Amino acid sequence: MTCAACVARVEKKLNRVEGVSATVNLATGLARITHPPEVSAGTLISTVERAGYTARLPQPPQDESPDESPDDAERREGRERLLITAALAVPVLVLSMVPALQFDYWQWLCFTLAGPVVIWSSHPFHARALAGLRHATATMDTLVSLGVLASYLWSVYALYFGGASDPGMRMPFSWLPSAEGGTAHLYLEAAVGVPLFVLAGRYLEARAKHGTGSALRALAELGAKDVELRKGGERVPVSALRAGQEFMVRPGEKVATDGVVTEGGSALDLSLVTGEPTPVEVGPGFRVVGGAVNSGGLLVVRATAVGADTQLARITRLVTDAQAGKARLQRLADAVAGVFVPAIVTVAACVLGFWLGAGADPEAAVTAAVAVLVVACPCALGLATPTAFLAATGRGAQLGVLIKEPGALERLRRVDTAVFDKTGTLTTGRMTLVGTAVADGLDAAEVLRLAGAVEYGSEHPIGRAVVAAARRQADGEPLPEAAGFRVVQGEGVHGRVEGREISVRRPRAGGGLPEPLGTALGRAEEAGHTAVVVEVDSRPVAVLAVGDTLRPSSGAAVTKLKRLGIEPILVTGDGPAAAHAVARELGITTVHAGVTPEGKSELVAALRAEGRQVAVIGDGVNDAAALAVADLGIAMGSGTDAAIGAADITLVREDMAAVVAAVLLTRRTLTTIRANLVWAFGYNVVTVPLAATGWLNPMFAALAMSASSVLVVGNSLRLRADRPGARQASRRPFRDPSTEISHTRPQPPRTEQLAP
Repeated sequence: MTCAACVARVEKKLNRVEGVSATVNLATGLARITHPPEVSAGTLISTVERAGYTARLPQPPQDESPDESPDDAERREGRERLLITAALAVPVLVLSMVPALQFDYWQWLCFTLAGPVVIWSSHPFHARALAGLRHATATMDTLVSLGVLASYLWSVYALYFGGASDPGMRMPFSWLPSAEGGTAHLYLEAAVGVPLFVLAGRYLEARAKHGTGSALRALAELGAKDVELRKGGERVPVSALRAGQEFMVRPGEKVATDGVVTEGGSALDLSLVTGEPTPVEVGPGFRVVGGAVNSGGLLVVRATAVGADTQLARITRLVTDAQAGKARLQRLADAVAGVFVPAIVTVAACVLGFWLGAGADPEAAVTAAVAVLVVACPCALGLATPTAFLAATGRGAQLGVLIKEPGALERLRRVDTAVFDKTGTLTTGRMTLVGTAVADGLDAAEVLRLAGAVEYGSEHPIGRAVVAAARRQADGEPLPEAAGFRVVQGEGVHGRVEGREISVRRPRAGGGLPEPLGTALGRAEEAGHTAVVVEVDSRPVAVLAVGDTLRPSSGAAVTKLKRLGIEPILVTGDGPAAAHAVARELGITTVHAGVTPEGKSELVAALRAEGRQVAVIGDGVNDAAALAVADLGIAMGSGTDAAIGAADITLVREDMAAVVAAVLLTRRTLTTIRANLVWAFGYNVVTVPLAATGWLNPMFAALAMSASSVLVVGNSLRLRADRPGARQASRRPFRDPSTEISHTRPQPPRTEQLAP
């Protein structure tokens, strides 16, 4: 396929097959097809072939030849054809445009050199034009082929019948057609210049389109090629690795596949997979993803997912599917381009007839018609939108933003309301010790050590949070053992540690705590945290506040979204205290607490009924319905499969800054698309009339046509270097002047010394 007219023809043929719905992307050369089971892939391929094109099932990058892919072979062939064409065409161009260099019989030398260019160099254009003619269709190749043949045949006429064969014939170069002394002009420079410039333009265009897909290829190449099995130390291809097997990851190596660390500790660089710039410390029990780079010590990992089930494979599949899709703007451009070529052929025929009917020289009429054929460019129309989306989806993947389909970018651009889930979205979703209050005369570290020892046997999230804090504080020292450990349902845990009876329990109804500890308990409940009381020998000595902490990036992300004109709303199933505490931290003024999953979807529907464009950001099964109902659903990559399946965009890294990055990338992408379309439409509106009125030489028309496509693709390429700046967003305390509510970064756990 070479232009949007090709896209329209392939789509038309495929959609005529009963039960088939197809969209074709010019930039990627991919067709996304929905078809009933009785329609086989062979039937679809033969349908495309009957339309005059070739087709094959796409192969994963790792399954293609390691030496050269089909696209690489095509670019290599195009480069060779371009170089040979340039060697033949440049002397013709120089002699035709510089009269001082013209010598006796120079025209016959040019005629000899032009023959191979018109026949061999232009063969791809002629072949595709002929194939289109057999199928009663016209494409960009039809315009190029007609232009080259018309220029060459006119030159043949001029040489053999128009007096241009005289040895002393000289031809001054001019923008407008003319005849000297009744001698017809040669247009060999147009006959060789058109294929030369078109081949050069398509080669540069192919290189540029290859660049727009570089992010996807980088994803596909992230995985390790081989892996060292723990059993026997044998290195095998990654494709031979099976779930459940253990493998080694040495310093500097990539993690071969998704798994769980069983031995060792290290820091993993996830920037290539998730865009997260900070290395992540891992140890036994931590989950790791394939493609992460081991920056530190030796790791032993048990494979939990291989092949197409890994996170890297799912990311690659999502990006590929998104790039095969088609947005509304692209459908509009394709619809115009689908009738563009027949319209230009009609215009060229009318121009020829008009000039001849007006009594103009035949060569002036032919020149104007050829210029119209050559200058028109449906390629720019066809490439304006898909190349921008191709670059944007690839750049989004690098930033940790996976876009399911191009329409999501269009909808995100119009969003004015962001509905946030709390747990696992704005917060980490993990219980953490956020505050410790102890009675006077006691050491907070000692109390935490004893509490951690008795909670060590507990599976409750609060217990795990206390143990984690105690172990961090112990700095590698083991916690003491607890004897007589027991769990009292609905109350807490008890045990004997170093000869003392230790209890970690929920506060008793009616209080019963000394006033200072009671005050700390009230503070914890007001902040939406869960408080537990530590007793030593039945005496309350401390209150531990445990809660879900905000993600470090949540505050800056909410602030930035406000500045972008998007109103944040917090909707959560948690109680009012926890919800309002988080809202105060982030500066969110609209809060809905204690909302059921059904209530979330009803709230989103109500907001949409008010005329708002709503995006929902969530991570759990309870968010799936709201994600599906919203204008745009954004799921955390760490969330459930139900949430990810219902969302339009998935955030691979657990970072709210990625939401801001998605919004900014979207706005930049749509701005780029508009610029591309304005150029594509404007170029044709200006140049076609110039060519029709005889003000454009066919050779310069070919140069302008080739440049237009390259400019469109080059403009889209700028998105590859897009830097939304979300990571650099300010995290300073922000004060909303309309509500006088401030928020700051989450504070580390605090320790208070209280009087007895």
